[in-house]
Amino acid sequence: MDEQREAAGMPIEPGTLYIVATPIGNLEDITLRALRTLSEVDTIAAEDTRRTRHLLTHHGISRPLVSYHDHNKVKQAPRLLAMLQEPKSVALVTDAGTPGISDPAYYLLQAVLPHDIPVVPIPGATAAIAALSVSGLPTDRFVFEGFLPIKSGRRRQRLEALYDEPRTMVFYESPYRLLKLLQEIRDHFGADRRVVIGRELTKRFEEVLRGPASSLLVELEGRSIRGEFTVVVAGRSQK
Repeated sequence: MDEQREAAGMPIEPGTLYIVATPIGNLEDITLRALRTLSEVDTIAAEDTRRTRHLLTHHGISRPLVSYHDHNKVKQAPRLLAMLQEPKSVALVTDAGTPGISDPAYYLLQAVLPHDIPVVPIPGATAAIAALSVSGLPTDRFVFEGFLPIKSGRRRQRLEALYDEPRTMVFYESPYRLLKLLQEIRDHFGADRRVVIGRELTKRFEEVLRGPASSLLVELEGRSIRGEFTVVVAGRSQK
């Protein structure tokens, strides 16, 4: 019976929050289960409603959208909790990838979990895992660092704390600070530290660059830096 239910797909339950992974680039980077969930829930809470509407339209889905992002999370979290308590089903999506990875999903979960609201993951694309999978660096153990602090003091402290990290490290970075990050990796970890840069992963102009930190810095200094970047850095060799 359980196998039959899995094959047929679990029904959408009222009063349940669904954490739905959406494409990181290519609009086909989405699971059948995610598409069904988005088409059947009562409401979709989106970090960027315009971007989500484009995704829904592409897949022929029409559902009510509400905005939930870092700047309105304090106001919107109680409203979404109230919807769930009615009870209505709500799908949470981020700009791209899996909610809860460097976005305000954590805040919403902290608001709903004390009220025994069921939370169901609908897994899918994540830029960090996509970059790791093609990096060629060790992936048996890794650490996800996300975005480093912007303020120089805290940023330096975090990098110094990672100096002896033996695991592969994954960072997200904006195009405005990519060169700075490469300089910091060179200065804190060494010019020969292996780095893999995933740019615009799964999009039309996808690019994966590999090499020592110093070489990549020279290569990119003469280029226009655009796009979304995931940076994978080898851990410190244990001799």
